[in-house]
Amino acid sequence: MDKEQLQNTIAKRVAAELKDGQLVNLGIGLPTRVANFIPNNINVTLHSENGFVGMGPAQEPVTDTTITNAGGVPVTINSGGAFFDSAVSFGIIRGGHLDVTVLGSLQVDEGGNIANYMIPGKLVPGMGGAMDLLTGAKQVIVAMEHTAKGAPKILKECNLPLTAKNAVNLIITEMAVIRVTDKGLVLEEILNDYTLEQVQQATEAELITAPDLKQS
Repeated sequence: MDKEQLQNTIAKRVAAELKDGQLVNLGIGLPTRVANFIPNNINVTLHSENGFVGMGPAQEPVTDTTITNAGGVPVTINSGGAFFDSAVSFGIIRGGHLDVTVLGSLQVDEGGNIANYMIPGKLVPGMGGAMDLLTGAKQVIVAMEHTAKGAPKILKECNLPLTAKNAVNLIITEMAVIRVTDKGLVLEEILNDYTLEQVQQATEAELITAPDLKQS
Protein backbone atom coordinates (compact mmCIF):
# COMPACT_ATOMS: atom_id res chain seq x y z
CA MET A 1 0.00 0.00 0.00
CA ASP A 2 1.12 3.56 -0.66
CA LYS A 3 0.73 6.14 2.11
CA GLU A 4 -2.71 7.32 0.97
CA GLN A 5 -4.06 3.77 0.76
CA LEU A 6 -2.58 2.97 4.15
CA GLN A 7 -4.18 6.01 5.79
CA ASN A 8 -7.52 5.31 4.12
CA THR A 9 -7.38 1.75 5.46
CA ILE A 10 -6.90 3.04 8.99
CA ALA A 11 -9.64 5.67 8.60
CA LYS A 12 -12.11 3.10 7.29
CA ARG A 13 -11.46 0.80 10.25
CA VAL A 14 -11.91 3.70 12.67
CA ALA A 15 -15.24 4.57 11.04
CA ALA A 16 -16.43 1.02 11.71
CA GLU A 17 -16.02 1.69 15.47
CA LEU A 18 -18.51 4.55 15.50
CA LYS A 19 -22.04 4.05 16.78
CA ASP A 20 -25.39 5.54 15.89
CA GLY A 21 -26.13 8.86 17.59
CA GLN A 22 -22.58 9.69 18.66
CA LEU A 23 -20.99 13.15 18.56
CA VAL A 24 -17.51 12.52 17.18
CA ASN A 25 -14.54 14.88 16.89
CA LEU A 26 -12.01 14.29 14.11
CA GLY A 27 -8.52 15.67 14.71
CA ILE A 28 -6.13 17.13 12.15
CA GLY A 29 -4.40 14.83 9.67
CA LEU A 30 -5.27 11.19 9.19
CA PRO A 31 -8.39 11.32 11.45
CA THR A 32 -10.13 13.79 9.11
CA ARG A 33 -10.28 10.98 6.51
CA VAL A 34 -12.74 9.11 8.74
CA ALA A 35 -15.50 11.43 7.47
CA ASN A 36 -15.17 9.80 4.03
CA PHE A 37 -15.93 6.30 5.36
CA ILE A 38 -18.90 6.64 7.72
CA PRO A 39 -21.18 3.62 7.03
CA ASN A 40 -24.51 4.54 5.46
CA ASN A 41 -26.44 2.81 8.23
CA ILE A 42 -24.75 4.83 10.99
CA ASN A 43 -25.93 8.34 11.85
CA VAL A 44 -23.16 10.23 13.66
CA THR A 45 -22.58 13.96 14.01
CA LEU A 46 -19.01 15.00 13.26
CA HIS A 47 -17.44 17.86 15.21
CA SER A 48 -14.44 19.84 14.02
CA GLU A 49 -12.34 21.84 16.46
CA ASN A 50 -12.40 24.97 14.27
CA GLY A 51 -16.13 25.47 15.06
CA PHE A 52 -18.25 23.09 13.06
CA VAL A 53 -20.77 20.29 13.66
CA GLY A 54 -22.48 18.28 10.95
CA MET A 55 -19.30 17.90 8.93
CA GLY A 56 -19.50 15.65 5.88
CA PRO A 57 -16.94 14.03 3.55
CA ALA A 58 -14.27 15.97 1.67
CA GLN A 59 -15.44 18.06 -1.27
CA GLU A 60 -14.91 16.34 -4.64
CA PRO A 61 -14.53 18.47 -6.65
CA VAL A 62 -13.78 21.48 -4.46
CA THR A 63 -16.48 24.12 -4.91
CA ASP A 64 -16.33 26.14 -1.67
CA THR A 65 -13.00 26.73 0.07
CA THR A 66 -14.67 28.55 2.99
CA ILE A 67 -16.02 25.29 4.47
CA THR A 68 -13.05 23.38 5.88
CA ASN A 69 -12.19 20.87 8.57
CA ALA A 70 -9.66 21.54 11.35
CA GLY A 71 -6.82 20.85 8.92
CA GLY A 72 -8.04 23.39 6.37
CA VAL A 73 -9.27 20.75 3.89
CA PRO A 74 -12.51 21.73 2.09
CA VAL A 75 -15.37 19.52 3.27
CA THR A 76 -19.13 19.26 2.92
CA ILE A 77 -21.76 20.11 5.52
CA ASN A 78 -24.72 17.86 6.24
CA SER A 79 -28.31 19.01 6.72
CA GLY A 80 -28.68 20.45 10.21
CA GLY A 81 -24.99 21.33 10.50
CA ALA A 82 -23.81 24.56 12.10
CA PHE A 83 -20.80 26.85 12.42
CA PHE A 84 -19.78 28.71 15.59
CA ASP A 85 -16.84 30.40 17.27
CA SER A 86 -13.99 28.78 19.20
CA ALA A 87 -15.60 29.52 22.57
CA VAL A 88 -18.63 27.37 21.69
CA SER A 89 -16.46 24.72 20.06
CA PHE A 90 -14.31 24.33 23.15
CA GLY A 91 -17.38 24.55 25.38
CA ILE A 92 -18.55 21.37 23.64
CA ILE A 93 -15.14 19.75 24.14
CA ARG A 94 -14.49 20.83 27.73
CA GLY A 95 -18.11 20.32 28.74
CA GLY A 96 -17.83 16.58 28.18
CA HIS A 97 -20.29 16.50 25.28
CA LEU A 98 -18.08 14.56 22.86
CA ASP A 99 -18.69 10.82 22.77
CA VAL A 100 -15.50 10.12 20.80
CA THR A 101 -12.42 11.96 19.63
CA VAL A 102 -10.16 10.49 16.94
CA LEU A 103 -6.59 11.79 17.06
CA GLY A 104 -3.28 11.05 15.41
CA SER A 105 -0.19 10.47 17.50
CA LEU A 106 3.59 10.30 17.47
CA GLN A 107 3.69 7.84 20.37
CA VAL A 108 1.32 5.90 22.61
CA ASP A 109 2.40 3.69 25.49
CA GLU A 110 1.02 0.78 27.47
CA GLY A 111 -0.33 3.12 30.14
CA GLY A 112 -2.55 4.93 27.64
CA ASN A 113 -0.25 7.95 27.69
CA ILE A 114 -0.02 9.90 24.44
CA ALA A 115 2.55 12.21 22.86
CA ASN A 116 1.18 13.80 19.72
CA TYR A 117 2.45 17.35 19.37
CA MET A 118 6.24 17.61 19.73
CA ILE A 119 8.14 16.58 16.61
CA PRO A 120 11.85 16.13 17.45
CA GLY A 121 14.03 18.81 15.88
CA LYS A 122 11.13 21.01 14.79
CA LEU A 123 9.63 24.12 16.32
CA VAL A 124 5.96 23.66 17.16
CA PRO A 125 3.39 26.12 18.55
CA GLY A 126 2.26 23.77 21.33
CA MET A 127 -0.22 20.98 21.91
CA GLY A 128 -3.24 23.07 20.96
CA GLY A 129 -6.72 21.61 21.31
CA ALA A 130 -5.48 18.04 21.66
CA MET A 131 -5.03 18.56 25.41
CA ASP A 132 -8.70 19.51 25.75
CA LEU A 133 -9.92 16.74 23.48
CA LEU A 134 -7.99 14.04 25.32
CA THR A 135 -9.43 15.02 28.68
CA GLY A 136 -12.91 16.07 27.53
CA ALA A 137 -14.05 13.21 25.28
CA LYS A 138 -15.67 10.08 26.70
CA GLN A 139 -13.63 7.82 24.38
CA VAL A 140 -10.25 8.47 22.74
CA ILE A 141 -9.31 6.57 19.58
CA VAL A 142 -5.77 6.99 18.25
CA ALA A 143 -5.55 6.54 14.48
CA MET A 144 -1.95 6.32 13.31
CA GLU A 145 0.57 4.34 11.30
CA HIS A 146 2.04 1.53 13.37
CA THR A 147 5.66 2.61 12.91
CA ALA A 148 7.64 5.69 11.86
CA LYS A 149 10.46 4.85 9.43
CA GLY A 150 10.43 1.33 10.86
CA ALA A 151 10.61 2.44 14.52
CA PRO A 152 7.76 1.43 16.85
CA LYS A 153 5.26 4.11 17.87
CA ILE A 154 3.49 1.93 20.44
CA LEU A 155 5.93 1.90 23.33
CA LYS A 156 6.43 0.67 26.86
CA GLU A 157 6.81 4.31 27.84
CA CYS A 158 6.59 7.47 25.73
CA ASN A 159 9.87 9.40 25.49
CA LEU A 160 8.43 12.55 23.89
CA PRO A 161 6.62 15.23 25.92
CA LEU A 162 3.17 13.95 26.85
CA THR A 163 -0.03 15.57 25.67
CA ALA A 164 -2.09 13.65 28.24
CA LYS A 165 -1.74 10.77 30.69
CA ASN A 166 -3.91 7.65 30.81
CA ALA A 167 -6.17 9.07 28.13
CA VAL A 168 -6.20 6.59 25.23
CA ASN A 169 -8.85 3.87 24.98
CA LEU A 170 -8.22 2.33 21.56
CA ILE A 171 -5.35 2.32 19.03
CA ILE A 172 -6.04 1.57 15.37
CA THR A 173 -3.22 1.19 12.85
CA GLU A 174 -2.83 -0.49 9.47
CA MET A 175 -1.70 -3.59 11.35
CA ALA A 176 -3.97 -3.95 14.33
CA VAL A 177 -6.72 -2.85 16.70
CA ILE A 178 -5.34 -2.58 20.25
CA ARG A 179 -7.31 -1.75 23.40
CA VAL A 180 -5.73 -0.03 26.39
CA THR A 181 -6.68 -1.78 29.65
CA ASP A 182 -5.56 -1.75 33.27
CA LYS A 183 -3.64 -4.96 32.56
CA GLY A 184 -1.87 -3.61 29.48
CA LEU A 185 -2.39 -3.45 25.72
CA VAL A 186 -4.82 -6.07 24.44
CA LEU A 187 -4.53 -7.07 20.78
CA GLU A 188 -8.13 -7.48 19.62
CA GLU A 189 -7.78 -7.63 15.85
CA ILE A 190 -5.05 -8.15 13.27
CA LEU A 191 -5.58 -6.36 9.96
CA ASN A 192 -4.43 -6.74 6.36
CA ASP A 193 -3.07 -10.30 6.63
CA TYR A 194 -0.31 -9.41 9.08
CA THR A 195 0.70 -12.14 11.50
CA LEU A 196 0.76 -11.96 15.28
CA GLU A 197 4.53 -12.16 15.15
CA GLN A 198 4.75 -9.21 12.73
CA VAL A 199 2.48 -7.06 14.88
CA GLN A 200 4.46 -7.79 18.05
CA GLN A 201 7.77 -7.21 16.26
CA ALA A 202 6.57 -3.74 15.20
CA THR A 203 5.43 -2.95 18.76
CA GLU A 204 7.81 -2.20 21.63
CA ALA A 205 5.19 -2.75 24.32
CA GLU A 206 4.23 -6.34 25.11
CA LEU A 207 0.83 -7.20 23.66
CA ILE A 208 -1.76 -9.34 25.40
CA THR A 209 -3.59 -11.53 22.89
CA ALA A 210 -7.37 -11.36 23.28
CA PRO A 211 -9.02 -14.78 23.64
CA ASP A 212 -11.32 -13.91 20.73
CA LEU A 213 -8.59 -12.36 18.55
CA LYS A 214 -9.93 -11.50 15.09
CA GLN A 215 -8.07 -11.63 11.79
CA SER A 216 -9.35 -9.39 9.00
